[in-house]
Amino acid sequence: MSDPPSPRDETSRASREVEGHVEELGDPEASPGNPTSALAVGAAPSTSGSGRRTGTSREIVELAWPVMLSMTLASTVGLVDVAMVGRLGSNAQAAVGVAQQLFFVAQSALFALSFAGVALMARSIGAGQPEESRRSLAASLVVSLAIAVGLFAVLGVDPTFLLAWLGAEDEVIELGVPYMRLVMGSTILTSVALIIESGMRADKDTVTPMLVTAVLTVVKIGLNFVFIFGWGGGPEWGVEGAGVATLISQGVAVLIFVAIAVRKPRDGPTALRPRDFRGLGPLFAPLIRIAAPSVFERLIMNLAMILYFKLIGGYGTSAIAAYTIGIRILAFSWIPGTGYSQAVATIVGQALGAGDTAGAERAGWRAARLAILTAIVMGAIGAWFRMPLAEAFTVDPETVVALGPFMLCLSLAQPAMQLHFTLAGAFRGAGDTVTPLWSAVVGNWVFRVPLAALVVFFEGPLTGLWIVLIFDHVSRAIWMLLGFRRGTWRERGERAASRGR
Repeated sequence: MSDPPSPRDETSRASREVEGHVEELGDPEASPGNPTSALAVGAAPSTSGSGRRTGTSREIVELAWPVMLSMTLASTVGLVDVAMVGRLGSNAQAAVGVAQQLFFVAQSALFALSFAGVALMARSIGAGQPEESRRSLAASLVVSLAIAVGLFAVLGVDPTFLLAWLGAEDEVIELGVPYMRLVMGSTILTSVALIIESGMRADKDTVTPMLVTAVLTVVKIGLNFVFIFGWGGGPEWGVEGAGVATLISQGVAVLIFVAIAVRKPRDGPTALRPRDFRGLGPLFAPLIRIAAPSVFERLIMNLAMILYFKLIGGYGTSAIAAYTIGIRILAFSWIPGTGYSQAVATIVGQALGAGDTAGAERAGWRAARLAILTAIVMGAIGAWFRMPLAEAFTVDPETVVALGPFMLCLSLAQPAMQLHFTLAGAFRGAGDTVTPLWSAVVGNWVFRVPLAALVVFFEGPLTGLWIVLIFDHVSRAIWMLLGFRRGTWRERGERAASRGR
C-alpha cells in the first residue's frame, strides 16, 4: 500500500472535499450540546425535596441513561438524514451540507442560552423557590425567541450571499436557499421547544423529553420519506422536502412540549402562566452573561475544526474520508459523556441552590469517575475492533489504512474526552461557562491547530494529525480537572446568578 501523499499534493481538489465534509459533520468533537433540533436530551424524575441524598452514583446514572438513549436516537436520525439526502446526488448533499454549517452556528446561541437557563432554574429549584424558577424559564423563552427571530432575519431571509461565501456553486445555491430558509425558520420553533425541555431537565424531569425524542424520531424519518421522495402520495420535493420535514417536526415538538408545560401543577417550577412573564428585566443580563462564553466556545471550536479539516485535506480524499467515517463510527462511543454532562449539570445547579456545596463537588467527582470508567470500556472496544469496523464502512483500501490509526488515536483519547465533557456539565450547572471556554481555547488553539500545522509544514505522516487529537482532548481534560479542584466555579457561578436576583 502506498504512503499517503505529501501535504503539498492535491491541495486544490482536497480543499474542496474538506469543505464539503466540514459542512456535513458540523462540530462532532465539541462539548455536548442540548439539541432539541436533533431531537432531545433527558434525565429522570425530580427528586428535589424528597430527602434523598444528592450526587450519588446511582442518581447520576438514573439521570444520565435517558440522555444517552436520546442522543443515540438523535445520532441515528442524523445518519438516516445523510443517507436519504445522499440518494439525491452530490449537489443535493452539498446544498444541505453548506446550509447546515450556518445552521450549526445559529444553534450555538440557542444551546448556550439553554445552558444558562438550566443553571439559573436549577439554583432556584434547589433553593426551594419555584416562582423564581418559572421567571427564569419565562426570561429564557423571551430571550431565546428574540435571538431566533434575529438569526432568521440575518441567515434565513436571503441566504444566497452567505452560501456563495462558503464556496457553494450556482447549482448548490439554487437547492440550498429554500432549504436554508426552512431550517432557519425551524430555529424559531426550536427556540421554544429547547427552552421548555431545558426547564424540565433543570427539574430532573427529562424522561419526558426522552419519550418526546422517540416520537419525533418516527415523525422526522416518516416526513423525510413523504416530502423528499413523495412516498404515500406526498410531494416529491427533494432537498426542499428535507427542510419541510425539519420545520414540521419542530412544530410537533413545540406542540408536545407546550401541552406538557401547561398541564404541570400551578405551583411547580416549570408551570408557566402569563403572570410569570411580568418584570423579567433583571433576569436578562445574567442569562446573557452566562450564555455568552458558551457561544464564543462553540465559535472558537467550529473555526478550529474548519482549519484542522483544511490541513487534513492536503493528504488527499482518503484522509478526509477516514476522518468522516471514523467520527461517525465513534460518535456513539462518547454519548455516555454527554449523558453524564447533562446529569451533573442539573445536580450541581440544584445542590448549589440548596447551599450544599459539598454535594455539588461530590457529584462532579463521581460523575467524572463514571465517565472515565465508561470511556475505558468504550475506547477499548473501538481500539480492538478498529480494523473490522473500518473494513465494514468502506471498501477503499487507502481509506481503511488511514482509518485504522485514526480510530486507535481517538479511542485512546476517549477517557480524556468524556472527562472534559462531564466536567463541562458540572461547570455549566454552576453557571461557570468561562472555564469550558478557556479549555476549548487551550485544546484547539494551543495544541490541535498549531501542532497539526507543524505536522503539515514538516510533511509528517497523516498519523501525526491523528495523534494531535490526543493532545487536544488531554489538555482540555487537565484544564477542567485543575479548574474543578480549585473550586472557583462556586464563586463565579454564584456571582453570575446573584446579579439576576
